[in-house]
Amino acid sequence: MLIFSKINLSKTTVFALCFGLLLVAKTGFSQAPNENADWKSLFDGKTLKGWKQSDFFKPGKSSVKDGVIILEKGTKMTGLTYDGKDFPKMNYEVSLESKRVDGRDFFCTTTFPVGDSFCSFVVGGWGGSVTGLSSIDGIDASENQTGQGIEYKNDQWYKIRIRVTDKRVETWIDKEQTVDLDTSDVKLGIRIECNVSTPFGIASYDTVGAIKDIKVRNLSAAEIKEVAKKSIKK
Repeated sequence: MLIFSKINLSKTTVFALCFGLLLVAKTGFSQAPNENADWKSLFDGKTLKGWKQSDFFKPGKSSVKDGVIILEKGTKMTGLTYDGKDFPKMNYEVSLESKRVDGRDFFCTTTFPVGDSFCSFVVGGWGGSVTGLSSIDGIDASENQTGQGIEYKNDQWYKIRIRVTDKRVETWIDKEQTVDLDTSDVKLGIRIECNVSTPFGIASYDTVGAIKDIKVRNLSAAEIKEVAKKSIKK
């Protein structure tokens, strides 16, 4: 504790500083993916077992190549819908990696449950950059409070993470949080095109998308409690 002795801090001050650092560390940890948690893999890296082709109008082909799902260009949208009955509705986190192989629009828009409702996390829509939730109170990501522009480079992998709790939806692109939405007073929904992606699905639009490492986990009671603190109105 040489630095403390040099500046002659009191024991009270030292304690306060250490306690503050502990709180910062704890807050930061809550935002990071819990790699030691009990994740369930939704893609075996070899086949499309557990998935079905989303019933879009004249979709492109979906296939597996070198351990990666490829969504080819269709007339408009191409996608896969999870065919299992065990996907959680609340208090969970889903993670995947994706990249735009070719094209200029969204390459891994992900539709997911929020209780008895659904929402979509758009990644690179409306010409290639719009990122946010669709929809909120009937308003698309291009116009609602979660929308922002992010530049995505073709052939570069991005880690997508979505966390759903009782009163909050959060999303991350790599390590950057892009959405932190209190859902207490808003109505979540999806565009009509994404109905075929429920309960959980991934889609591209006029774009070749690549996806891998799709996994989901239930949040712990401690994590749920910690996120709930953010939703308490001041």
